Amino acid sequence: MPEILSNIFNTMLLTNFELFLAFFGAFLLGTSKAGIKGVGVIIVTIMAIVFGGKPSTGVLIPMMILADIFAVIYYHRHTQWKCLVKLLPTMVIGVLLGVWFGNDISDAIFKQLMAVLILGIVVLMVYMDLKKSKDIPQNRFFSNSMGLLAGFTSMIGNLAGSFSNIYFLAMRLPKNEFIGTAAWLFFIINVFKLPFHIFVWKTVSKESLMINTLLIPGIILGFYAGVKFVKLINNEAYRKFILIVTAIGAVIILFK
Repeated sequence: MPEILSNIFNTMLLTNFELFLAFFGAFLLGTSKAGIKGVGVIIVTIMAIVFGGKPSTGVLIPMMILADIFAVIYYHRHTQWKCLVKLLPTMVIGVLLGVWFGNDISDAIFKQLMAVLILGIVVLMVYMDLKKSKDIPQNRFFSNSMGLLAGFTSMIGNLAGSFSNIYFLAMRLPKNEFIGTAAWLFFIINVFKLPFHIFVWKTVSKESLMINTLLIPGIILGFYAGVKFVKLINNEAYRKFILIVTAIGAVIILFK
């Protein structure tokens, strides 16, 4: 076991501080999949600091799939399949667009594009909050645009959570239904994305999988902590929490 850990450190050339950041990112990922939505931007930022913008997407994807499996098992009975089906087709198209445009994009442009997209998310969230409307959007344009943006940002930066949060909040889904529907949605999408990371972008490698193995305990601890926290808050408090944390995350990536 010590030899395996030594090989991981030597391969990834991580400092102790970078390893701590990566483990903290894995912990946050676990809490996110357990229902503490809105911290996705913080996770992406941490992993980008440690591994670089585009390479970090390949480090994250296997970890997200593992955390998705935990979430699907725990929350599957709450899944609202009608909401999921509305979002999924255009989200798949968005992923394919992300594969096409993201393959040759530079790291600097990648980060700038993320900042612009996150700024758009903040504007949308502020508008929805100020409107204080209880109406549920029924038109296909809303679900299609959210699905397209979620898929695109999911592929190029693992930031789909911000757009899906907006969609599910607009659908007025209760806490557990929100988490259960998101769990299945992202499990399907992340499994769909995996071959592109392996064979097209080549961001998933033996080395990245080695570091994933080291970070699994962080995911498990985070998921356990997230489940405990979610049980303590009611539906209305949960909605406000998601809006606030998503907005904070958007500001972080915009000015980092």
